Amino acid sequence: MRRNGIGRRGLLSGAAGILAAPMLARAADPWPSRPVKMIVPYAPGGAGDAIARPWAERLQAAFGQAFVVENRGGASGAIGVEAAARAAPDGYTLLASTSAPLTILPQLRKVGYDPRKDLVPIGRMGDTLGGFVTIAPLGFKRLADVVDYAKKNPGKLAFGSSGPGTSTHMRLEMLKYRTGADILHVPYRGSADALTDLLAGHVQIMNEIVVLPHVKTGKLALHATNHTSRNPDFPDVPTLTEVGYPNSDVPIWYSMWAPTGTPAEIVARVSTAMLEIARSAEMTQRLREISVLGAPQTPEEIIAFYEADRAGNGQLIREAKIRLD
Repeated sequence: MRRNGIGRRGLLSGAAGILAAPMLARAADPWPSRPVKMIVPYAPGGAGDAIARPWAERLQAAFGQAFVVENRGGASGAIGVEAAARAAPDGYTLLASTSAPLTILPQLRKVGYDPRKDLVPIGRMGDTLGGFVTIAPLGFKRLADVVDYAKKNPGKLAFGSSGPGTSTHMRLEMLKYRTGADILHVPYRGSADALTDLLAGHVQIMNEIVVLPHVKTGKLALHATNHTSRNPDFPDVPTLTEVGYPNSDVPIWYSMWAPTGTPAEIVARVSTAMLEIARSAEMTQRLREISVLGAPQTPEEIIAFYEADRAGNGQLIREAKIRLD
């Protein structure tokens, strides 16, 4: 019996070695040896898409392997973020996300991930230079005109956001909190759907970069920019601080993350590549074309910025008593 037992153990050990051989070979393959998936946690056609795709192109050029954008919209970004957080930490699934499902949504409702535990930062992709727009037929010239009308006509103006608990939603809540304006919030599955209804006049206000081409055609009017800098394509449009609302921007920033456990050397390689790409004149111009300002950061700098942004949004949520129904 002992000899048979030893034989069985030897057989199992040998079989395990044979089965493990292909796995060891795969493990030894240099990363990336196959396409890398970049999950964007929103529907196609929005700002997330517009920002992720030039990054995918440049990373593909840097590593000689395809970086494929995969849109997983729903639940204000939570579905896509959770999918990325739960993915195998092998460097072949990354998250290309706006800040909202990381710094805002977890403070408003239960989500299936913890950004601090389940994800590690890689690189900053850029900040949007969007702002408050209204449909041209309303005739508003300044943000003050919008606020005055909303105060005198409670609930008559409707604001289209890319979903409850998103940064665009928070920008509306911040405006209401600072001014006392009464504006109806209408959440959509993504900014592309909200834009369709804005152009049709079903909602009258938005705050997204996807609306800016329609400002140039005269269909929409831009009243203020949510950033410390003016949008260079609209140099005459003031920032929120310049029109009298300091500390009210609610930043919308995009960054790349990986599931916790992803090899540190892969994170470091992608981070280094992203810093180089972000500082290039070519990428600066590509981002500017979609009203995005480059903001290169190391993973350590992203963590510090994340914590500050999370704290700022948490303060607004508490003081404005924001709830998700």
